[in-house]
Amino acid sequence: MTVVRRFLYSKKIAPYVFILPFVLTFAVFFIYPLASTIRMSFQDILPGQVQWVGLSNYKRLLGDKVFGQAVFNSVRYMLITCALLIPFPMLFAYMISSKSMKSAGFFKSLYFVPVLTSVVVAGLVFRMMFSELPGALMNSIRGLFGQSPIYWMKNEYSSLLALILLCCWRWTGMNMLYFMAGMKAIPNELYEAAEIDGANTVRKFTNVTWPLLKPTTIYVLTISIYAGLAMFTESYMVFGNNTSPHNYGLTIVGYLYRYGFEKLRMGYASAVGLALLVGAMVINVAQLYITGAVGSRRTKI
Repeated sequence: MTVVRRFLYSKKIAPYVFILPFVLTFAVFFIYPLASTIRMSFQDILPGQVQWVGLSNYKRLLGDKVFGQAVFNSVRYMLITCALLIPFPMLFAYMISSKSMKSAGFFKSLYFVPVLTSVVVAGLVFRMMFSELPGALMNSIRGLFGQSPIYWMKNEYSSLLALILLCCWRWTGMNMLYFMAGMKAIPNELYEAAEIDGANTVRKFTNVTWPLLKPTTIYVLTISIYAGLAMFTESYMVFGNNTSPHNYGLTIVGYLYRYGFEKLRMGYASAVGLALLVGAMVINVAQLYITGAVGSRRTKI
């Protein structure tokens, strides 16, 4: 018992005991699946049949025009959502955090309620809103201006509009809370000093709030890039399935789902998943370097 007690109460052993649950979880749920995916990407896997094919899956991937369309759709969606879900939530957070803002709690709840909504329910609601029926919400709005109903989900740009609106509706409140948390860490003395110097609300935002929110902005940008590239459920629910007209709603994850679970080509789907992982990592590392969060351009904030 003495040896066991010494082992358990050892200051050298204790740190490893505390991090052991994380290490095991990381190894079981990330390292092992990643290693298995890498191995499977070099195989052609069919029900009851496994064949080593080398780089054939990757060669097929590079020459597949449908995959290229999926990459284009995902990257375009990611760029638009990042351009909308960073400045507007930041502005809303600044307005709600202002001392002159009335009913701030009400607006916080109003913006955050969509976050609690199931993506399945939200997707069904937006599908009905953008339905081709004359009585659908968006066609009814067109009718107010004397316009005839259109097939929203069969047009490239109108279907993209539906996905963008759904994303902004669901995640504006979450990103707003991130920025509000970042603003809480800004000392009030800086705002008081700015007021003494004669700065108005706009100048205080541009010269105090915005620069000091850089760490929060980088975090929100990082998760927005990942969310944009990994989008699937929203498209699936808005279009009603994983097959959209002319692949307007097909994303990288949707393409992976098509071959992995619909066509049961797990080897090819594994190659798609690795391509998505590498692409997301490259984009995020690049933006972290450009913003100065990592690398030689890193600056103290």
